[in-house]
Amino acid sequence: MTLQTDNIKSQSRFSGVLLVIGILLIAANLRAPFTGIAPVLDQIINHFGLSGSQAGFITTLPLIAFAIVSPMAATFARKQGLEHTLFAALILILLGIGTRFIDSSTMLFIGTAIIGIGIAIANVLLPSLIKRDFATKVALMTSAYVLTMGVASGGFSALVFPLSQFNGLGWQLALGSAAMLTVAGIIVWMAQLGKHTKPARIAPLSSSSKSVWRYALAWQITLLLGLNSFLTYIIITWLPNILTDTGHSATQAGAYHGAFQIATALPGLVLIPLLAKLKDQRALSFLLGVLSAISALGLLYVPHFAFAWTIMLGFCSGACFILGLSFISLRTDDQHQAASLSGMSQCVGYLLAAVGPMLAGAIHTTTSSWTGPLWLCVIAALLCALCGLGCGRNTTLHKSVN
Repeated sequence: MTLQTDNIKSQSRFSGVLLVIGILLIAANLRAPFTGIAPVLDQIINHFGLSGSQAGFITTLPLIAFAIVSPMAATFARKQGLEHTLFAALILILLGIGTRFIDSSTMLFIGTAIIGIGIAIANVLLPSLIKRDFATKVALMTSAYVLTMGVASGGFSALVFPLSQFNGLGWQLALGSAAMLTVAGIIVWMAQLGKHTKPARIAPLSSSSKSVWRYALAWQITLLLGLNSFLTYIIITWLPNILTDTGHSATQAGAYHGAFQIATALPGLVLIPLLAKLKDQRALSFLLGVLSAISALGLLYVPHFAFAWTIMLGFCSGACFILGLSFISLRTDDQHQAASLSGMSQCVGYLLAAVGPMLAGAIHTTTSSWTGPLWLCVIAALLCALCGLGCGRNTTLHKSVN
């Protein structure tokens, strides 16, 4: 009997370890397949003769997919089960990576869009899975998967340019190497396919949650997240080009691009425990916005210290994102209002994030300079700082109008 009990416990521990590894491997696929494009973007532009706006659109496509597909992900999971839907998301990511091997600019865009659909589904469902299976360790698991996401995307960005130059592999094979992470995720996640669990049904929205668009505080939170995403995706798309145009080698630019993404994940280790102690986050929000603006100016006017500016910009960007997500819970009066505000902030946030890279690319094409795009980042960061002064107050939507 004791031996049987020990075997059950051993199997349970092994299943738990497999689940954690599976979650982390899914997280590793949530950024790298599309952010890894930036270090080889010049090669892609030259290969297909793309304009700046078209090149920016490559990064914009997954963001559009996020906006369109995210609301549908829970419906898919209710019909097919969380485990099967996450498995399908990994298959879509692999299909998108494979599609980009076809030597056609159209297939490059289609493949990137397919990757975006897969990432959008996993993005929405992974936190739900963590909340269900790790109810007492949500903060720890969230930090672990955000950190894994940042390290995987950062590491891939640092390696993709050297890979493209190795033995003449080229950018297509270098980008295609991301499939190794996806295949690993698919193999490990197959252990979960015996389960067919569904996410909890969302209750109908209350009358208070339908009106979040009318609150100034809701707009401050939404713009904090949206403007921060606007800035972040300009940098994710164009940082390697900015750095190579200011005298850095392409290998250095790829490494710095990777460091930026890793830096965006680090604030989770610091802010999650800190936010529990801070009741008023105005000073912190304002400071992060100002430091982001200083970092963007540093990249423009003092490029010799680009590594320091990149790390600071990445850290501040990641911290603003975590603060914005926290404000969705901290500044709402009930779970339905929080769900409504989350939808509002994602809708506006993805729209701004999608516009950023294309607008920056168009400005650079017109002016042949990165001054305009970087000043866009400065303005967005300063507006984030001002929004932070509003949404950092210790209040809620209903109280904010009294």
